[in-house]
Amino acid sequence: MKPFKLTGLLALGLAMSFVATGCKHKQPPLTHIPNSGLNGNGAANDNLGNAGTLTNPTEPAPVGGGELANFNPDDMAQDRAALAPETLYFDYDSSAIKSSEQSKLDAVASALKSDASAKLLVEGNCDERGTEEYNRSLGERRALAAREALANDGVDASRVATRSYGEDKPADPEHNAAAWAKNRRDEFVLLHPK
Repeated sequence: MKPFKLTGLLALGLAMSFVATGCKHKQPPLTHIPNSGLNGNGAANDNLGNAGTLTNPTEPAPVGGGELANFNPDDMAQDRAALAPETLYFDYDSSAIKSSEQSKLDAVASALKSDASAKLLVEGNCDERGTEEYNRSLGERRALAAREALANDGVDASRVATRSYGEDKPADPEHNAAAWAKNRRDEFVLLHPK
């Protein structure tokens, strides 16, 4: 009887050690975002240092959008005031566009449809929580979500460039929930040829 009790206790101890240590978690795969500074394997490209931090964090992530955006927003006249009231706001850690923000997207689409020479820059922003790299990625996903929504509304996606500032350009520099809500946003910059 004693060997049976000992075996039972060993089995129970082994089971408890598995529960206590848990399973090894597999890292989720990284999504490659064009011009984000990370390649498809999560390894750093030229603009990331060996420690995985941006070597020049005050610079925005390069213009994104893959091959769709065939223009450089910096070579165009930028009108930040025209679409400032249409700034989109996001929930925490989300790039999903809320239904309450749809009217703003409709206004942006209308402005682009009424001026065939105009183009658009969508700037994705985040609050300060999260790593710098994660916030750059989230800002880009937010900008790309707006571009996709505009394309679904009839705007030619090649007229829309995206850029992520991550947490680098807060609308409100405070460190509280109200400020964070203002900082989780997409800003629209209307562009015209110079």
